[in-house]
Amino acid sequence: MGGRLSVWVSARPGDGRAAAADAAAVAARIGAWARRLTRHDEASELSCLNRDRRAAVPVGPTLTAALEWAADARRLTEGIVDVSLLDARLLAEAGASGTAANQHAAPRGLDRSWTVERRGRRGVVARGPGVRFDLDGIGKGWIADRALRLLDGHPGALVDADGDLAIRPARGDRWDVGVEDPRRAGFDLAVLRLPGGERFGLATSGVSVHRWGTGAGAAHHLIDPATGRPADTDVVQATVLARSARVAEALAKTAVILGSAAGLAFLDRAGVLGAVVLTTRDERIALPQTLEYLA
Repeated sequence: MGGRLSVWVSARPGDGRAAAADAAAVAARIGAWARRLTRHDEASELSCLNRDRRAAVPVGPTLTAALEWAADARRLTEGIVDVSLLDARLLAEAGASGTAANQHAAPRGLDRSWTVERRGRRGVVARGPGVRFDLDGIGKGWIADRALRLLDGHPGALVDADGDLAIRPARGDRWDVGVEDPRRAGFDLAVLRLPGGERFGLATSGVSVHRWGTGAGAAHHLIDPATGRPADTDVVQATVLARSARVAEALAKTAVILGSAAGLAFLDRAGVLGAVVLTTRDERIALPQTLEYLA
């Protein structure tokens, strides 16, 4: 699905070779999942779904499970995280590349409602005409959590799916995880110290990576569902610590789109373990509960 992948395993004495083999097997499994869920490969199952004109389309087990989480994420974020915004994102990117905007313009008044109904291990997706999906961030957090569970036989493990981290430090350990400062390469905005014996998800979302200039000013890839355009926000980057990578990813994206004041209030109501936000005013703001984990 693009980006980097790292799989780290904490091994028992004498189990190093087995741990390395398991990490390689999990990385291969992640690759198989990603090939089904990416929009960047015309042969992927997601791309086939997006091309299908039928109102109800059967899909396989992996895509069914990922879309079930996407529906949960939409409810969790009160509609802010919406995987049906592919055409809005492509329209924003078209403005950056000079591509004709009407190639990616969604129909006016498009009904973006959709559902996925499970039937055994597989499912059926029902959606309005023209609805197409982008599982990029949602998929990466979901994949990281799913991959971490495959490593439960080892004392500890970490899966980094392009910045969406699923973490289970070894019991008795404390693992330090740095949050990169987007303003200065090689520097951390914060370092979180995570205790062993617990599961964590850590995810960062922001407007400083997928960003481009347009005739109307700077634009980025995070679409506000209320406008269908890149979010007008004072948040450069939001990092969320939660009990899963998928929840952390969805809530971090929500905080960026909402802006610092509404976003931090939303994260507090959601009961996250911690959050660090960097604003366009160079303010670094952390929720009070974050102090328990700051190194």
